[in-house]
Amino acid sequence: MTTVVLADDEALLRKALAALLALEDRITVLAEAEDGASAVRATLEHRPDVLVIDLEMPGVDGLGAVEQIRRARPQQVILMLTRHARPGVLRKALRLGVRGFASKSAEPAHLTEIIHALHEGRRWIDPDVSALAVVDDCPLTEREIDVLRATGEGYSVVDIATRLHLAQGTVRNYLSHAMQKTQTRTRHEAARYAREHDWL
Repeated sequence: MTTVVLADDEALLRKALAALLALEDRITVLAEAEDGASAVRATLEHRPDVLVIDLEMPGVDGLGAVEQIRRARPQQVILMLTRHARPGVLRKALRLGVRGFASKSAEPAHLTEIIHALHEGRRWIDPDVSALAVVDDCPLTEREIDVLRATGEGYSVVDIATRLHLAQGTVRNYLSHAMQKTQTRTRHEAARYAREHDWL
């Protein structure tokens, strides 16, 4: 039996998937979560074999939730669902230890297959998702991407430094390099440029 926690802010999709997975003899849905913060709570409370989590959620997004969960449960197996797998996002998810990546448009039977594969210790990245990761012309370093992502979320340099455990001067250097590479005048323009090019 494989136990699962489902996290997705789209209630209709989440409940439909939960109902379909419940029809599977070998899958038990322990809990559902409607945002990143509740996904963290449900995962730490129920300790499922596999966390199935949506990338795009309000508040703490899928990546933010995964980061918190992996700190508390380093071995947690995670399947991330997304509509738009940007190369930078896929890279960061893999770096955080996400073992499976699938499209939200995947058939429930396909997701069931992936959940079992992950529980057995395998990795799974759907071909349409991995194809996007290959097409990557991003000139930014991982840290430059991190500071631009935080900038895009509205954080100040002071906040970014605190969140990423960096000195403020280091954050400013990363932002300066990112602005040079994107040929933009402000950090907010650089963040917007990077997002438009699917680098974040």
